[in-house]
Amino acid sequence: MTQGFTEDLKRDRLTVVEVDKAAGRLRVRGVEDACSDLACEGTVVVTEEGQAQGLGAINPGDIITMELEDGRARQITVVRRMYEEYSSPEL
Repeated sequence: MTQGFTEDLKRDRLTVVEVDKAAGRLRVRGVEDACSDLACEGTVVVTEEGQAQGLGAINPGDIITMELEDGRARQITVVRRMYEEYSSPEL
């Protein structure tokens, strides 16, 4: 069965549930509502303001995508901020 463009986008996007900056970990939830803990120490974070090092640029509720390299997160991109989600006309 061929997935459509919208399904591909949903599958690749994760919602941040918890940020543990001290441990360099993220807890994220995927489209199937299963949570995963990810080690993200040293990962580059890309936001609308540019690039940042570390998890300080990510907040619970943010929608992210990840680029993996050798099974580790190489880059995290913030697709949509939590506060943008609540102000969206789509609701």
